[in-house]
Amino acid sequence: MSSRNRIIPIYLFAVIMAVPAIVHAQGTTPEVPSFTIRANTRMVMVDVVVTDKKGQPITGLKAEDFTMEENGKKQKIATFLPPGADQKAPQPLPAGLLTNRPEYLKPAGVPTVLLLDANNSHFLDQAYGRGQMLKYVLEQSEAGAPMAVMTLTDRLRVLQDFTSDPKILTTAIRKLQPQEPILQSMSAPAQTNVEPGLRSSSANVPVSPGGQFAELVAISQAQVESFQNQAAGYALERRTLITIQAMRDLSRALGGLPGRKNVVWLTADFPFDLIPEDTNKSDAEVLADLPSMANVRNDAINNAAGNGLSQQRALHNQEIRQAQFALASSGIAVYPVDMRGIMASGIDVNSTSSLQELAKETGGKAYVNQNEIKNGIALAVSDEKASYELGYYPENKKWDGKFRSLKVKLDQGDREIRYRKGYFALDPAQVKNPNFESDVAEAMEFHAPATQVSFMAQAKPTDPGKVRVVFLVDAHTLSADDSGGGKKMNVSLYASAYNANGKNLGTRTIKVDRVFDSATYQQILDKGMMVPIDMELPAGAKQLRLAVLDNKTGSIGTATGAPGN
Repeated sequence: MSSRNRIIPIYLFAVIMAVPAIVHAQGTTPEVPSFTIRANTRMVMVDVVVTDKKGQPITGLKAEDFTMEENGKKQKIATFLPPGADQKAPQPLPAGLLTNRPEYLKPAGVPTVLLLDANNSHFLDQAYGRGQMLKYVLEQSEAGAPMAVMTLTDRLRVLQDFTSDPKILTTAIRKLQPQEPILQSMSAPAQTNVEPGLRSSSANVPVSPGGQFAELVAISQAQVESFQNQAAGYALERRTLITIQAMRDLSRALGGLPGRKNVVWLTADFPFDLIPEDTNKSDAEVLADLPSMANVRNDAINNAAGNGLSQQRALHNQEIRQAQFALASSGIAVYPVDMRGIMASGIDVNSTSSLQELAKETGGKAYVNQNEIKNGIALAVSDEKASYELGYYPENKKWDGKFRSLKVKLDQGDREIRYRKGYFALDPAQVKNPNFESDVAEAMEFHAPATQVSFMAQAKPTDPGKVRVVFLVDAHTLSADDSGGGKKMNVSLYASAYNANGKNLGTRTIKVDRVFDSATYQQILDKGMMVPIDMELPAGAKQLRLAVLDNKTGSIGTATGAPGN
């Protein structure tokens, strides 16, 4: 991403009177941040689904009915939201503004993403999953839960943003085209019968009957197996990286929206457990570090040391931990739905356990070995009526990256409760070698706003071929460190011009890296951080894509709109 950088040494509110519409829009008091772990508040948010033994939602519970524990220690519940507490419709966006603020984006109710996974699924499975998605939506005679439609091929793509209109959803799903995975699984090669006395192409030496022939066949088979293992390992790694990136994209897009978010992940396989194991540790050590992992290890992965799969998987353990952290921080519950339906030849234990683990660690529920997989979608939607949100400030203030187990208890009644089983206490500021510039580029290419950092912006033409973009960033979604009696903030802002084909024609960047005294920082919290960017509009510019990056945590916000009004 090309850019020209400079530090703003100016008083950030000098231009505040130039855009009164933005100031007016920012005047509302912000809600409690929805992030599970924020650099400023370190609040942990946990969604708890409460039903009776028949799966019917239990309503009317109070905060005092719940007990929250972290690593066995009771925590004080600081915030509590019952089901249906956030049913406000999004506000209409004032003319001439660009924004990613939740009140203009979040639909009423719990947002649900229908994600068709072509990266980890066969063509025929995708076709069946698409049909079941369509069947579910067609059965909705009136507006229901807000849903978005996405697909995962070589990257995550948005086919339809959130809507409650079944007709719009039907149109989007009909456009879904099943695709073969980017990398096919390696099938076993056909066996070749080699007659004694012929020349072996692999050994390139004369072959005679007896032990020498058997030895050469064994060598040939070992070479073929080695090639298959290398190809399978490469395919697994590519699928893993694509899947991790999809989880990052989902977290950026949904993270700033308050409350629970459901992702119905229609797939035929998942390339890793969400809580990655260290295959160099004993089972006792793994269970000590990861208390929620009471299930049997994935034998297919752990027994693959000879072909390189376990080593490649271990290389991405940190990325997987960060992906789990991102999902937890974003309040995302994953509902894996196995598109293979009922498996007549027997259940694929390894794949099924990974899907169940994914659901358990995010607070969702897996739907496997069932033909009417549309019921798996209905399951995710029905949890909206039974989901309570609990928030607490952990007593353990040491953010050392270790896994912390969660336990929620109800003081009354015979209830079934479901919630994510824990989180990694990561400090985003301590991530080694972060590539935030690359993350911003990825977020700007994704066709949905990133919501981790909330802002509004106004783009107005100044001179011919030039435009001034004025950002107003919600400082409650930014980190700030204590420094000499003030607050240090480090934020980068980007304005990029794109043509009609989505090509980046040029980017302007400004960085705010300074300490603010207490009074000024309070003004920034109350009114927002206002920063202007003046830029030239290249010929053919049809769209502006804006981004704000918190350089300490890596949190990102993006918005898209016309280059001037």
